[in-house]
Amino acid sequence: MDLWVKEVAPSDPLRKWFGHKPSRWEAFRERYWEELRRNPDPVERLRQRLKKGTVSFVFAARDEAHNGALALKEYLERRGE
Repeated sequence: MDLWVKEVAPSDPLRKWFGHKPSRWEAFRERYWEELRRNPDPVERLRQRLKKGTVSFVFAARDEAHNGALALKEYLERRGE
């Protein structure tokens, strides 16, 4: 791993509120995306890295369909990455 942009991770309070409960997924994504919008510099750093090649999104959650890495990937895709 040559870059870890930890500032784009969901905040601890948001992550704890979500608790990986699928019923909270939509609300989690919206709240997380709002955090990302309020923190543009690290997001831009990640966008620049994406332009250089492959990026792996790493997560520790057991749920492959409801996790912060997936929400981050979707956020970037919806905004042209």
